[in-house]
Amino acid sequence: MEKTFVREDIELAENENEDVIHMKEPLEINIDEKYEYIKEEKIFSFFSDLIYYGLAFPVLTILNKIVYDLKIEGKENIKNLHTGAISVSNHVLVLDCTMVGKALGLKKVYFTTREGSFKIPFIRKLIKLLRAVPIPTGVKNKECFVNQLDKAIKEGKIIHFYPEKALWPYYEKIRKFKNGAFDFAIRNDVPVIPMVITFRNPKGIRKLFKKKKDVTVKILEPIKYTNENDSKKDSIEKLKKQVHQAMENNI
Repeated sequence: MEKTFVREDIELAENENEDVIHMKEPLEINIDEKYEYIKEEKIFSFFSDLIYYGLAFPVLTILNKIVYDLKIEGKENIKNLHTGAISVSNHVLVLDCTMVGKALGLKKVYFTTREGSFKIPFIRKLIKLLRAVPIPTGVKNKECFVNQLDKAIKEGKIIHFYPEKALWPYYEKIRKFKNGAFDFAIRNDVPVIPMVITFRNPKGIRKLFKKKKDVTVKILEPIKYTNENDSKKDSIEKLKKQVHQAMENNI
């Protein structure tokens, strides 16, 4: 039977925030107080939408179907969502963001990613067009990051977070969450869309040549925390636990 983990000691990893897969990052990126996390120029937006919907979306839909026999469940849970939102998922594949994008369909979503992804030649330009947003490591740049994402949420866009932070390929449990995604949800008074990426054994003819497991993305019912009597800190913590439990129940 195929191993679930990339390395046998993954559950004993000293730093759960550390990615299991590491890519070379030879370039530098200048993220300062003037950095445009979400570019709003009309020309850039036009080409971004053209590449996202006209090229990447159909090509990756076919690729994910061939490689992973990707199945999407629970689309009815976001059918009536017409406001900005936060979406979250476990982080278990290098390109699971493409699966999240497929699951959310035509809804405009931006994908937060580690700053290091923007230090890879060519990739950084491509992912910028495909709505990737680097999470700044410097504290002085966080205010600009927060303000621009808040604005996007208020305009009805979805911001996707990986609250586990690190990529652990083919890991089949839900790990501990960071607070960031839930802070944005509470501050902007918007729902969180939990999404669970699960694995299944290939069936039929696929099991004759497919070694790794196939993938299902489950979209759960949006969760909005509404207890106005709690402090912001308590609200974030309770929302985080509620989303974590919902995802654990569907893994």
